[in-house]
Amino acid sequence: MTTPDDPDRVLIFDTTLRDGEQSPGISLNTQEKLEIAQQLARLGVDVIEAGFPITSPGDFEAVQAIARAVEGPVIAGLARTHQGDIDAAWNAVKDAAGAGGARIHTFISTSDIHIRHQLQTTREDVKGQARAAVAHAKQYLDDIEFSPMDATRADVEFTAEVLQIAIDEGATTINIPDTVGYTMPHEFTAYLGRLYELVPDLRKVTLSVHCHDDLGLAVANSFAGLLAGARQVECAINGIGERAGNASLEEVVMLLATRQADIGLHTGVVTKEIARTSRLVSRLTGYAVQPNKAIVGRNAFAHESGIHQDGVLKERTTYEIMDATSVGLEANSIVLGKHSGRHALAQALAGLGYEVSGQALNVAFKRFKEIADRKKQVTAMDLEALATDELREAASAGYALEWFEVEDSSRRPPHARVSVRGPDGDELTGSFTGDGPIDAIFHAISAATGIEVRLREFRIDAVTGGQDALGETSVVLEADGAVGSGQGVSTDILEAAARAYVRALSNAVRPRGVAAEDSTARAASASLSAP
Repeated sequence: MTTPDDPDRVLIFDTTLRDGEQSPGISLNTQEKLEIAQQLARLGVDVIEAGFPITSPGDFEAVQAIARAVEGPVIAGLARTHQGDIDAAWNAVKDAAGAGGARIHTFISTSDIHIRHQLQTTREDVKGQARAAVAHAKQYLDDIEFSPMDATRADVEFTAEVLQIAIDEGATTINIPDTVGYTMPHEFTAYLGRLYELVPDLRKVTLSVHCHDDLGLAVANSFAGLLAGARQVECAINGIGERAGNASLEEVVMLLATRQADIGLHTGVVTKEIARTSRLVSRLTGYAVQPNKAIVGRNAFAHESGIHQDGVLKERTTYEIMDATSVGLEANSIVLGKHSGRHALAQALAGLGYEVSGQALNVAFKRFKEIADRKKQVTAMDLEALATDELREAASAGYALEWFEVEDSSRRPPHARVSVRGPDGDELTGSFTGDGPIDAIFHAISAATGIEVRLREFRIDAVTGGQDALGETSVVLEADGAVGSGQGVSTDILEAAARAYVRALSNAVRPRGVAAEDSTARAASASLSAP
């Protein structure tokens, strides 16, 4: 953490599980959120904003599970300035197990456009709500963060008044959000400088920045905030989040690491965990990382130009300002084959951060053997994908794929038959034709379950290279107005697609009562987009 003895330490506040999960089509269950949170702890982030507990029972449960199980980072829950929100956030984070403890992050808009049209209230009421919210949260714990939403489009003098109220009531972190990604770096620097002038007490608390990427400036604005004096950056893995997303954690961290000698700022992030964290979040959310994405895109350290290849072969630094190994992209030495035993598998998984034993190891070993029979070598990235896939299967409480068969020919439409185990253990079968084998499988699953769905997104990726690579599929679908996402992994892309579709279906309808309650709660808070 930043201390008076280390004023150049930048805190990394990760909002992947809160703002990131608000991205369209992302629907993580508690087990998946917990898995990401555990990896964020290994990554070394300072704060995990685990969710928005008041929005749904599912979100409350996930935040509570993370608070109880994840050690290391501060676990934060988001809350509007409503007393009920703050009570829910406290009840979700109060059992925080790690040394970092818990935090309540509360917010209200200070821009006139939000006050008039969204909140439909007055500036005086906003000040009163801010005062009451921070004071109420302070009754529960000391670590309180306050955000004036849409601050960069708000009157700076009024925002300063609200911030002074929050600090007077005990806020320990003040976060300045560029909620709609509107500001430019020089404007943000000037805005923060003016706030320091108007609120001298800002220097007694941690100043944070939360920038969105609507104009592609989230990282640039966050960096400008740091140069202006902020010492916490709110960001997300792979830059996911509302609309165009948040500042990308990996870009902020590697910017500071690569240029530390020039700017003197540093973080506590274990950079070698960046690539693994990026892959995990991409895999579980179904959001692919663009190939040319800085730091974690597959082309980030690739060179096709002959001149570039020649230079890198002679001296890496001719065309690379970072070493790929510094973000965890080195070739992992873990390679297993079909003759490897349970102990070797358990050790390899442990090296990747997965502690598996007992029946869970037996199940994982069976799946590993099935894959090893199809692939000559199973690499570390294959094991990551398999381990994540098995965790999804274990967490699934809905439908499960039993078997499928497809008849396909260029002379007639493909025909698929499937068997799906229902939530009650019943075997459900269905058959259908389609435009292609995957389309036929999807329709057959819908026929077996009797649930009409609309496919919103389907994607296939390869986990590694080669003809025997594992295929990783992602499905986003809509059933009865509820959106669910699912992923599947197999050397057979038809099997991977079928697994992904069944899991997406389960997430969209599981369980009906909770899903409906969650949907209603999220709809009610949808217009209250947080910082």
